[in-house]
Amino acid sequence: MEVGAAGFERCLPRLRGRVRRAAFLALDMEFTGLHSISPQNNQPSLFDSPAERYLKARQSVQRFTVTQLGLAIFSNENSNKYVVHSYNFFLFPSTWGLTDVEFALSASSIQFLSHYGFDYSKFFEDGIPYMNEVQEKILSQHLLAGSLKVSSALDRDVLKKAIDEVTCWIVAAEEEETMILQDLNGYQIFDVQLVLRKALQNVWTQPLGDKKVMVRKVSPQHRQLLENSPYDYCREELILLSARGFTNLFQTLVKAKKPLVGHNMLMDLMHLHDKFYKPLPESYEEFKRNIHNLFPVLIDTKTVTKSIWKKCPLPRVLNLLEVYEVLCRNLNPKDSTCPVIALASDCSRYAEKKSPHEAGYDAFLCGSVLLKSAHLLLCRSTDDAVEADPSFSQYLTVLAEYLNKVNFIRGGVSSIVRMNCRIFLGKTLPVNIPLPWLSMSEDGQS
Repeated sequence: MEVGAAGFERCLPRLRGRVRRAAFLALDMEFTGLHSISPQNNQPSLFDSPAERYLKARQSVQRFTVTQLGLAIFSNENSNKYVVHSYNFFLFPSTWGLTDVEFALSASSIQFLSHYGFDYSKFFEDGIPYMNEVQEKILSQHLLAGSLKVSSALDRDVLKKAIDEVTCWIVAAEEEETMILQDLNGYQIFDVQLVLRKALQNVWTQPLGDKKVMVRKVSPQHRQLLENSPYDYCREELILLSARGFTNLFQTLVKAKKPLVGHNMLMDLMHLHDKFYKPLPESYEEFKRNIHNLFPVLIDTKTVTKSIWKKCPLPRVLNLLEVYEVLCRNLNPKDSTCPVIALASDCSRYAEKKSPHEAGYDAFLCGSVLLKSAHLLLCRSTDDAVEADPSFSQYLTVLAEYLNKVNFIRGGVSSIVRMNCRIFLGKTLPVNIPLPWLSMSEDGQS
């Protein structure tokens, strides 16, 4: 299911509910570039230590941005059946009240996404805004000081037109008379209201929906009453809620503390930190601590499948889709103990058509690979037949040695932060299972 800026706020309550009820979440991202060639010697090397690779990747994350984020919500609704709601979010940096955001485009990445049908008009025109905590603090300070500036030339033109209309109208208008401003998009609705209220003490504004704002001529006394009303839709907290955009859902993911699944997910984690939490720190150790606090249970399916491919005589694979297809062929669909994965009705096109490198589809593949891999490991770990309807807790148990091990592509190996997953998963892991370490492992196939 595709979600852009126009429908995001309407979908947010339902998304939050599904995240809270989920068994686990799978994530994938697409970017405007992967590896920055500036400065020189920034390309990944086989000889990089994890700290050196982090610093190189940090420069790339700071230069490029996220075009699309896929989130697949896996709900264990009954027995061993998982219903999947997979969302494709188009994202675009916030341009409201902040220093204009700059980001780079890698020609090869743009060409790659175009080859797989990426819709750049949705990215530019309907991308959901977002901001990290530092950007939100700056915006909040400007709102309190009344010093908010409009950085977009397009928004400035719209604002000037609206001010001209209102100042011409108000001269002859009677008290309580109203006029309607139309064709206001996104932050323009807030910009127009804030500027008009500051410039004209005898007007009041109210958003009407459908890109419209009502302007009413009022007395100073009536204006004062309205400013103290809980029904003012231009209050700071509501403005910040809208300006945070996708960051509102990110904060829900953090609070939910659900297992987060990705495939080769180091860059995904770095972008999550940089775009929605805080700018990436220079310290590699600080980054690891922060990620641990945000997402205590991480599962990188690259780490899991790499191990399975070493243990089992399976065909060589080159990408996530091939991994999924091989696992589908090697697990007997008639086996009643196999996990049943069903796409929700609003995401059914992924069952009908392959959409590789579309973030929502890849997130669905990632979560499905996790379940199928876990079932294969469970079958190999038991001498007797697997009991009917194995629980997700049982799957996590057989995945214990892979929890919090993030794949480190073509480089060294390092253990990072020790994580007590039992704190977050209740009785999921037996006492005799060693606590996993968040670590980076060597690379095999993609």
